[in-house]
Amino acid sequence: MKFKIEPQPYRPGASFLTLLEKEILRFKKIALQTIFAPVLMGLLYLLVFGQVLAGKMPTFDGVNYLHFLVPGLVMMTMLQNAFGNSSSSMLSSKIMGSLIFIQLPPFAGWELSLAMIGASIVRALIVGAGVLLASFLWSPPPMDHLLWILVFGFMGAALMGSLGLICGLWADKFDQVGAFQSFVILPLTFLSGVFYSINQLPPIFQTLSRFNPFFYIIDGFRYGFFSQSDFNPWVSLSVVTISGLAAAGFATYLMQIGYKIRK
Repeated sequence: MKFKIEPQPYRPGASFLTLLEKEILRFKKIALQTIFAPVLMGLLYLLVFGQVLAGKMPTFDGVNYLHFLVPGLVMMTMLQNAFGNSSSSMLSSKIMGSLIFIQLPPFAGWELSLAMIGASIVRALIVGAGVLLASFLWSPPPMDHLLWILVFGFMGAALMGSLGLICGLWADKFDQVGAFQSFVILPLTFLSGVFYSINQLPPIFQTLSRFNPFFYIIDGFRYGFFSQSDFNPWVSLSVVTISGLAAAGFATYLMQIGYKIRK
């Protein structure tokens, strides 16, 4: 008996979309840990800080503290989950040896990197939307510029997904990723104006905050809600875009040359 294999028509981007679907399914299978747990954590932050500091922290004109807090917590949750998604995906694939199964097919380096970054963006947007929708149970914040919210949400998640991929390529064990998160990502996130306006800080700390790229992400994201920000939103958008493109480009380069994944 002879079998005839029919050639399949070429579909542009099919390999990238397949890899993206694989990465999305990876975190979807453990949604309790990757989706619901971060949303619950964001709500706990909102409940504790929103109630304890309400009326005690100065914010923007006409904006109560609970509303001020929501965009910061939404973005903080998105950034942490975007980083965690790509870093854990890459490192676990290296440790378990399953990375070889996507290295053998003729996938381009940019397809591998963009698929992991893309899945990180999807997870971050889902988690961020969950925290935002849950905040409506208390008091729905205004959303003056939806496009700004979406753009900063996308670019912030892309930047952190790229950094997570770079960290996953560099690390040899989960302890190294955990250390990077604890000593770099977490401090930069908490010192970026999530819980306060940097205008409350002494001048020297205001200046130092402007060297923190996370500040521009959160400040620009907050502008989309209130039409107010600590810094020019166009400058923030430029900083976030340039940082995101640079990080994604470097991650793609490392993937292309097989940094720490080819023996």
